[in-house]
Amino acid sequence: MHPIVYILDDDEAIRSSLSWLVTSAGLETAAYGTASELLRSIDRSRPGCVVLDVRMPETGGFEVQKLLVEQFVHMPIIFVSAHGDIPMTVRAMKKGAFDFVEKPYNSQMLLERIQEAAGHSVGQFEQSIRRRTLESRVQLLSPREKEVLQKVVEGKASKLIAAELGISAKTVDIHRSSIREKLGAPSLAQLVKEIATHFQAL
Repeated sequence: MHPIVYILDDDEAIRSSLSWLVTSAGLETAAYGTASELLRSIDRSRPGCVVLDVRMPETGGFEVQKLLVEQFVHMPIIFVSAHGDIPMTVRAMKKGAFDFVEKPYNSQMLLERIQEAAGHSVGQFEQSIRRRTLESRVQLLSPREKEVLQKVVEGKASKLIAAELGISAKTVDIHRSSIREKLGAPSLAQLVKEIATHFQAL
């Protein structure tokens, strides 16, 4: 998946400069002068990150951060500002910003952070897709299969599961095979790992 680097700054010269910097590294970019334009234009079907200024006339950077966090979970944010100070930086990072870079900045350093943020967004996006896929497939399981899967995730062997559910160990094994097939897992071990990674509870 190819991420998009979104740039939000009310200064056209800065937007052009950052766009050139990002595209020079082979990354796709989209630049906007207002928060409303950005929020309307973000492609939810692709990963991406946002580079934004703190002080803007329409909507301030921290308010934009809040909206992005609420609407786009997998969208790392890099603040770039000429007015940064320690309290401002701490506030941004506590709210989940990927980084806070002060102007004037080193172009290579900023580009490296943008590349890291873009790569991070790809990883998050892929995990999100896999989680949604698992969630939809779990809904295909029968109530009994869900019971068996829960006990498999807890690390219980077929004989113990059979005893607890009042069925035969052979029936448990049939359910285990069906679960693996429905969830598209190469093995139950891999399936248990993914369930443990993506779900708090079945």
